[in-house]
Amino acid sequence: MVFWAGAAGAALFVLVFLVDGWSRPNYAPVRHPVSALALGGRGWIQTANFVVSGSAITVGALGVVFQGPSILLGVVMAVFGLALVASGVFRMDPMLGYPPGAPDGTPREHSTQHRLHDHAGAVVFLSLPLAAAIGAFTLPGTPWRIVSGCLAVALFLGFGRFGSAWEAVSPRLGLIQRAVIIPGWGWLAALFTALALGLN
Repeated sequence: MVFWAGAAGAALFVLVFLVDGWSRPNYAPVRHPVSALALGGRGWIQTANFVVSGSAITVGALGVVFQGPSILLGVVMAVFGLALVASGVFRMDPMLGYPPGAPDGTPREHSTQHRLHDHAGAVVFLSLPLAAAIGAFTLPGTPWRIVSGCLAVALFLGFGRFGSAWEAVSPRLGLIQRAVIIPGWGWLAALFTALALGLN
């Protein structure tokens, strides 16, 4: 059951931010980061998404620690899940024109809450490719190892590209972030599912 919880948490996170992002007035998924969905009148949806999905992934990760192929992999996945929860507890500041009335760019000064959100986000985007890299050496079966290794490289590069896009206030910031999130969370959901079905 714990592995199914992890799979559901990873899949739910992507589903919720995609649907909420495309249906929310004044929010541009191509430009705005996923975290901006935690702002505004419907912000509680993404806040809950961070907390519920992160908690479910942490539960699944503990299953990897005690029942999976690698204790280290499970620990890093648990760190990822807890950082996702923290990303929901601490929201980013309004910026990039969202919510309406927010500055178009990024302010020079940030609130403590925003800085904590940034720290949590850094852990999220560094721990996931690290987990994939560990999986490349510890998961059973050549296909899983190859896919995990390739994903680790892609995620590390994608995180760097997202950082550059953030600094440049790219109009495609949200699109670049989603190009990192969707395959990363998809790998998590697939791995948890495989573990639930007996991968060991």
